Amino acid sequence: MLSEHLGHILDRPLSSIAKRVSINPNVITIAGFLITALAAITLTENLLAGGLLILLGGLFDMLDGIIARANNKATDFGAFLDSVLDRYSDSFILLGFGWHFFKTGSIPGMALSAGTMIGTLIISYAKARAEGLGRNCHTGLMERPERIILMILGALTGWVLPIMWILFVFTHVTVIQRVYHVWKIMK
Repeated sequence: MLSEHLGHILDRPLSSIAKRVSINPNVITIAGFLITALAAITLTENLLAGGLLILLGGLFDMLDGIIARANNKATDFGAFLDSVLDRYSDSFILLGFGWHFFKTGSIPGMALSAGTMIGTLIISYAKARAEGLGRNCHTGLMERPERIILMILGALTGWVLPIMWILFVFTHVTVIQRVYHVWKIMK
C-alpha cells in the first residue's frame, strides 16, 4: 500500500547523492541484510537497540534501489537478490521477536510471531505465484513497508504484543486480499 503510493518518492531528491556512490548496489543490499540479521539477534536482549538496527537495515534496503537506479546499475539479479534477502530479513526479525517473547514467557507472543512469519511468507509467495502466471498482484493492506514500520514501532515503544496482534491479523487479511484479487482477475 505504501510502496504503491510512495515507492520511488526519494529517488529524485537523493539521486544526486546516489550518483556519487560507487559501491555496487548488491553490496549495499547484503550489508542491509547483515544489519537486519544483527537486529534480530539484538531484539532478544534489547528491543530499543533492535528497533534502531531494523531502522538502519531498512535505510540500506531503501538506498540500494536508489543507488542502482541513479547509476543505471539496476539488474534483474539485483532485484532478485533484494527480494530473497528481504524474505530472510523478515523471517529473522520475526524469529527475534519470537525469541524475545520466549524469554519473557509470552506464549501468545511466540504464537503470534510464528503466525505472522507464515503470513509474511505467504504474502510474498502469493505475489510471486500470481506474477508467474502473468498476473499483477501488487495489492493488500500489509505489504513489507507497513510491516517493517510496525515492527520498528513495536520495538522502539515496547508495545510488541499489541503490534504483533496487528501484524498477525493484517498479514493474513492481505493474503486473503491477494487470493481474492487473483481470483477476480482470472475469472
